[in-house]
Amino acid sequence: MPEDTLPIIPPDDGDVPDAHGDRGPYSLRRRPPTPRESEDIRTPYAVDCDRILHSMAYSRYIDKTQVFWLVKNDHVTHRVLHVQLVSRIARTVGKTLGLNLDLLEASALGHDLGHPPFGHDGEAFLSALSEKAGIGKFVHAVMSVRFLEKLERGGRGLNLTLGVLDSILCHDGESDFASLRPSVGPIDFGELDRRIEFRKASPEAMLSPMTAEGCVMRLCDSISYVGRDLEDAILLGHVKREEIPKNVAKVLGQTNGTIVYSLVKNLTENAAARKPYVCFGPETGEALTELKNFNRERIYHNPAIKKDRHKIKRLFSVFFEMFSEDFARPGGPTLPMLSSYAKNMGEEYGAAASPPEKARDFLAGMTDDYFLETASELLLPKYEKNFR
Repeated sequence: MPEDTLPIIPPDDGDVPDAHGDRGPYSLRRRPPTPRESEDIRTPYAVDCDRILHSMAYSRYIDKTQVFWLVKNDHVTHRVLHVQLVSRIARTVGKTLGLNLDLLEASALGHDLGHPPFGHDGEAFLSALSEKAGIGKFVHAVMSVRFLEKLERGGRGLNLTLGVLDSILCHDGESDFASLRPSVGPIDFGELDRRIEFRKASPEAMLSPMTAEGCVMRLCDSISYVGRDLEDAILLGHVKREEIPKNVAKVLGQTNGTIVYSLVKNLTENAAARKPYVCFGPETGEALTELKNFNRERIYHNPAIKKDRHKIKRLFSVFFEMFSEDFARPGGPTLPMLSSYAKNMGEEYGAAASPPEKARDFLAGMTDDYFLETASELLLPKYEKNFR
């Protein structure tokens, strides 16, 4: 299938493609399992859960921004909590609908690994720099798959299942839609690779997941953050609870708990009744879109919330240029952190990735604190200690 004609919303024909149990076609891996792996008592998707949880990229979630950055408040949501909430909500929905819970959990836990520091703002900065450098747009969903397939374990990757990688690639909780249906097409890694190229070329295009589990996880991504972001904004004094639109309050509620419950209940009821689509009812779908629009205006696009955005943008530009130049040195990078990174990644990665690609990969893996510490280390002058 050509890359520019990938299925977006397929026609309503036949049953919903799902995980087909634990040993179906979506449990295939790029590399055959080793004899030891073949004897594993865990299901393939449970193995993926554990591999993601023990990955280096997952450990970095703890200091990656969800929405509010440069805020000293221990109760504001970080990326690590967000993916756990998505996982829990997706398992609740999946259990009701009879879907594969391990596939849902692995997809949820891994879906945001590719987020750079400073959330979607950082993604926009890095995308502009990557495109200018000729390596294409930066898409965090694509980067999540790249971490899992190309960067973990010194460049060998985690060899995850097709179903999990596709769910991660196709997640897009920021888009507004009331229903999703799994795509109809080839079930193989060639199709996944075509989808990756499609997503890189058209980040805003809607790409339907291969499985019902992928569709559910994508909708649960929205459920997990839309009310939680609102609570964080109220906590920090940017929004008052009485300002929530009346229709949203009436249909979904005014607290994160009631919003999540309303959305989950409506999704499970409508998905069960309207197979093969996974969907919200019309009234609930409209209220969800209204709440997202409210959040966009009052939170995500509010310049008062991110006063130092221009400084972070400038630092991304400085780092990208500096790292690209250092990776391009004939003898290898001289900055200790880049030199260590290059050695850990191995020769195959070193030969395959261009200097700008390495700079992008390294920046995408940085946490907020490490980014700021690096700025202090590399860009600020330091006193020389003199003990005379």
